[in-house]
Amino acid sequence: MDKEINAGYVITDRLTVGNSEFVIGQSENALAKFVTWKGEKGQKNYYWGHYCKDRLTALEDLCNRTLDEIHYLRNIQQGKEIAQKPEQHAFKKKCEPVR
Repeated sequence: MDKEINAGYVITDRLTVGNSEFVIGQSENALAKFVTWKGEKGQKNYYWGHYCKDRLTALEDLCNRTLDEIHYLRNIQQGKEIAQKPEQHAFKKKCEPVR
């Protein structure tokens, strides 16, 4: 598989949530060696770069951005559920770990 390159950074990691995709890019020649970007799933158009000096910071940012998107989508989903079935939503249990 060919390397994917964006703005001089090699894409090394990606996480997809819904229609959004979050990636890490790495460049040995840039001042900020790592960057995380957001893009649309299946597209190679990345934007909203967060530039980082080390890989661990970039990984943390990638995870945080992905979790923010999950929370955003969950809030939208819950809003639709409340609008459709307000009486049932009040009694809905959250996921619980299996013991």
